[in-house]
Amino acid sequence: MSVAELLSTLRNLSRAEKLQVMQFLVQELAAEEEASLLQPGATYHVWSPYNSHDAAQKLATLLEEDRQASDA
Repeated sequence: MSVAELLSTLRNLSRAEKLQVMQFLVQELAAEEEASLLQPGATYHVWSPYNSHDAAQKLATLLEEDRQASDA
């Protein structure tokens, strides 16, 4: 069935049937998305704040600036 034929058939469906088709398509897309996100056995890089001394220094600086601003 071509896309044109499919669209023609979809136009002739009732509102409830169209909603069922939409729900089916959304579920299919979600399943495809899940499959492409994480692969079993794969290794993924995850950022962590541990040992991030630059970030800690920046945060300390911002906190100090905020403390000084609130004291003024």
